[in-house]
Amino acid sequence: MTAAIRPRTPKAERGRPRTAARVAAVQALFQSEQGPTSPETVIDEFIRHRLGALPGTGGFEDGRAPEADVRLFAQIVRTATLRQDEIDRMLAESLPAEWPLGRLDPVLRAVMRAGAAELLTADGAPGKVVINEYLDVSHGFFDGDEPRMANGVLDRLARLLRAAEFPAAAP
Repeated sequence: MTAAIRPRTPKAERGRPRTAARVAAVQALFQSEQGPTSPETVIDEFIRHRLGALPGTGGFEDGRAPEADVRLFAQIVRTATLRQDEIDRMLAESLPAEWPLGRLDPVLRAVMRAGAAELLTADGAPGKVVINEYLDVSHGFFDGDEPRMANGVLDRLARLLRAAEFPAAAP
């Protein structure tokens, strides 16, 4: 198992299992991009070693997400990997021209892929919730402009994929 990327703030650690699942999904997507590990192997590794309460283990500071919603975690990772070509195309079309997808920090790319995967899930959380959650998650990993970029890209995708949730503004 490769080293974990860790958010600086454990905001999702207590009482927010869905947020913890999103943080873990970003970590898993990052890990799966770093090596030739199948999504199911990464999901299995995370469930066995990083999710849930294990005696004598810590929280986010130790690369764990003890209160993560395992079902949501697995759904995000599976959707993001199974539909990666479609997601990457949508992300590339939503990014500024000077920021192609391959230029992005791999953690930022994982944040955007996870967010896009949730937005593709019709019966999931409302689009605005997804955007806000991934804005929070990205702030855990970045201090610069990356959260703002993730917010803008996910907002564009949400308006495209979930247009009914974002009525057009009155002129």
